[in-house]
Amino acid sequence: MSRVKRGVTTHARHRKVIKAAKGSRGRSKNTFRAAIQRVEKDLQYAYRDRRTKKRDFRRLWIQRINAASRQHGLTYAKFINGLKIAGIDLDRKVLSDLAIREPGAFQSLVEQAQAALAK
Repeated sequence: MSRVKRGVTTHARHRKVIKAAKGSRGRSKNTFRAAIQRVEKDLQYAYRDRRTKKRDFRRLWIQRINAASRQHGLTYAKFINGLKIAGIDLDRKVLSDLAIREPGAFQSLVEQAQAALAK
């Protein structure tokens, strides 16, 4: 029976890990043992930050909406409550985009929210 040489598969596996570690600093970009640790940690960070990104964007949208609604004399909480009472169902991403790109449309939403709160 012939002997199986596994250098090709080992080299391919090492190359795959080192390619994934590209962009790291120091030994971890070109030494296999250090690269494995670096890639595993990078994957943990990527998993964690995919969830954190959603939180961060929601916070940003809320800050933008708050700033825009305060220019029209309404706090964020009252503005959102007024929209809910008025039956206007827009998510925070869209409201933030309207506040930046379409100030006139956002102002009409603020007026509708104020009218709904006054009732």
